[in-house]
Amino acid sequence: MTTTATHGALPWPTVHDLTDEQKALRSLIANGKRAQHGQPFQLTSSTGQLEGPFNAMLLTTTVGTQLQYLGEAIRYGMQTPDRAREIAILELARLRQCDFEWYAHERLGRQSGLTEEELQALMIGSEIDTLDPQEEAIRHLTRELAERRDVDGEHLSGLRDLLGDAMVMEVITLVGYYDLLALSLNVWRTPLPEGDPLSLLDGAPETLKQHR
Repeated sequence: MTTTATHGALPWPTVHDLTDEQKALRSLIANGKRAQHGQPFQLTSSTGQLEGPFNAMLLTTTVGTQLQYLGEAIRYGMQTPDRAREIAILELARLRQCDFEWYAHERLGRQSGLTEEELQALMIGSEIDTLDPQEEAIRHLTRELAERRDVDGEHLSGLRDLLGDAMVMEVITLVGYYDLLALSLNVWRTPLPEGDPLSLLDGAPETLKQHR
């Protein structure tokens, strides 16, 4: 990368700054399933640079390419319902105090049917009486995986009965992937797209604001 522009703590290359391998990865992200399905947030800046976690993926294209494919599989290939998936991601974003992850998935959560009251409760970590049993189980599984890195045997047995083994595995994978993205976003101090404020920021705990 020859660019001198920066985005957070990283260089922010334009298309012309990229190697062939980086251009191929950028095309997968900017023109792939995310773009085809429509996003409520920007994948690229007005001058074509990658936003969010995707800019960091250019640093190591072999790993970055596989990460973007895993992200697509989680977003578009899981049996876990969209609403439940976004509940899990937002729960993790709060726990990891990750602005960009909350910013992006608050919007996707709203698209999937989460109400403003549910989003506010997720942001402050309070209980939500409008979740169905699967959604509640997935939210608490996400919290347990993020905080304990494990699930005890009795709880796991109940989760398997309620969700099935495949959905439990999907949530484990989701938590691992978005935990990795949150780590990258926070370490590299990745900012939100210009002109796109965190819409629930005024009601957020101070810890969620610390990387702004």
